[in-house]
Amino acid sequence: MTAEEETEPAEDATTEAELEGRFGRPGPPIDRRNPFMIGLLGGLGIIVAYAIFLGVRNAASILVLIFIAAFLAIGLNPAVSWLRGRGIPRAGAVAIVALAVLGLLVGGLIALIPPLVTQTNELIRNAPDYLQQLQRNETVNDLVERYDIMEKVTSAVNAGTVGNAVGGVVGGAKLLFGTIFNTLTVLVLTIYFMAAFDRMRESAFSLVPASRRARVRLLTDEILTKVGAYMVGALAIAVLAGFSSFVLAMVLGLAYPFALAVVVAVFDLIPQIGATLGAIIVSLVGFASSLTAGIVCVIFFIIYQQAENYLIYPNVMRRSVKVSDVAAVVAALLGVALFGVIGALVAIPMVAGIQLIIREVVVPSQENR
Repeated sequence: MTAEEETEPAEDATTEAELEGRFGRPGPPIDRRNPFMIGLLGGLGIIVAYAIFLGVRNAASILVLIFIAAFLAIGLNPAVSWLRGRGIPRAGAVAIVALAVLGLLVGGLIALIPPLVTQTNELIRNAPDYLQQLQRNETVNDLVERYDIMEKVTSAVNAGTVGNAVGGVVGGAKLLFGTIFNTLTVLVLTIYFMAAFDRMRESAFSLVPASRRARVRLLTDEILTKVGAYMVGALAIAVLAGFSSFVLAMVLGLAYPFALAVVVAVFDLIPQIGATLGAIIVSLVGFASSLTAGIVCVIFFIIYQQAENYLIYPNVMRRSVKVSDVAAVVAALLGVALFGVIGALVAIPMVAGIQLIIREVVVPSQENR
């Protein structure tokens, strides 16, 4: 055997050792179609999806507040743009709009508190007279004796009842402070969104392909304009409800007619339940004044709410947002049924946006096929 033949096996062994490395030759890549790998990746996907679900569920309340704040910022942006067109810097325009909204809320609270306190004090002050009148009534005394009402009331007032009442008071305090916290959070987020509205919109447009960016920008701006028009329409409806309540209070001679009108207007801005809450407050003031006034208030608000829901609201939305009467009513009903207050808040602008996309995107695409 020659020297060259002796060196070749040595070189081959060295090369093989270098390829194998310190821990041996690497094996073939793992087959991704292996049943074990498919099951493992599927299980990891389910775990990640469930973790995302838990995160969204736990943060649902905060996400709702963020969504409401963003919607309000979009609706108030036309007012900010109008002020900027008058030469006011964006920071000043945002501050003016925010102070106007805050003043509206504070005015509603100030208008609500005096009638509530006054009527409550009158009820407490007149409570002994009411009890004496009931005791003088033979029919009432006969019912009390026949059904042992006093004994049942006395037995009901025990430690458990008092404890439940205290728990209800604590729960009411938590609800009150929670409502205040949520309101302040929405206000602060709305101010931030209004201040950064242009930057956020441009950042969103930068994610769209450049070939379609101009068209997407035009469609988005039109949808945002419809949201602002919806806010203006809702404000007009609220003002009309407040004016109608003011006329009713003046005719019936109720106390604090202007305050009641402000309360009705502010509550009417709340979707789904706002108009009913305002009607209840005015009706209670009417019953505190006289039985006839209370009945008239109830009848008036029943008729007015039907007219507002099926006549005034659809017509205003048709003129401002350009949504048909049927679409406005159906969208409001479906929004309330599916998503509650949030659904009622975004139903009309969402229908307007869907109609715009169908008319400008879907229909032309179908015509070109």
